Amino acid sequence: MSDTGGKHGNSQRSLGRKTIRPSLKPRELMTPIPDLKGVWAARIITLFPNAFPGVLGESLTGKALQDGLWKLETIDLRDFGIGKHRNVDDTPAGGGAGMVLRADVVGPAIESAQAGTGPNWPLIYLSPRGKPMTQALMQKLARADGVTLLCGRFEGVDQRVLDHYNVQEVSLGDFVLTGGEIAAQALIDATVRLLPDVLGNADSTVEESFSGGLLEHPQYTRPATWQGHDIPEVLMSGHHGRIRDWRQMQSEEITRTRRPDLWSGFQEKKDT
Repeated sequence: MSDTGGKHGNSQRSLGRKTIRPSLKPRELMTPIPDLKGVWAARIITLFPNAFPGVLGESLTGKALQDGLWKLETIDLRDFGIGKHRNVDDTPAGGGAGMVLRADVVGPAIESAQAGTGPNWPLIYLSPRGKPMTQALMQKLARADGVTLLCGRFEGVDQRVLDHYNVQEVSLGDFVLTGGEIAAQALIDATVRLLPDVLGNADSTVEESFSGGLLEHPQYTRPATWQGHDIPEVLMSGHHGRIRDWRQMQSEEITRTRRPDLWSGFQEKKDT
């Protein structure tokens, strides 16, 4: 297991929460890795640990990683491979195209990843047949102690592993990726930004899309006129009540026309 977030834990905000452990990688033995205690963590089981942190190391999520507001660990599935060549997959039982990740490989990897976790630590498999990612899911994950994400490859994972560990399946959307790493980064990004102090302004997560069951209203900034298009007059009025009403109306109209499914749910909640 490598702690890719630990290398960035030298900020003042993380002081007092560090214990030092040696790295398992020879190239890192010269530099102890701080293991931040009590912060939200993402553990990723993947065949491509070098894909992380990826975009998560940039912008606000990257700064929060450096500041010790969350941590990222990768578990290399190949380390649990079978035999001399560390095989992780085999042909599907019953025949068919492609390969399937073996239960006797994924199982031990999950055991390693879940070691030391408590009941408030979900285990998720990124899968196109899973439930769609939603803002409500991200809010729930942000309230957890952390999350373990299993990134599939090939034709997927032996079903017995998913059943045995009661793994929750979650999908990025109704399409198929070559693996779960991109979906895992999307899920982590959407969750980390909800953690305390990551965005800096708590109102940012209250007024954005999905937070109230609606899509977000349009946003504008300077210049006041661009290519013949003006900022709506109401936004320049300084009348906070009118601005609030205008934004609510815009959110409702955009949701009604673009996402009838969300609009129906909003209407139902509004009527109760």
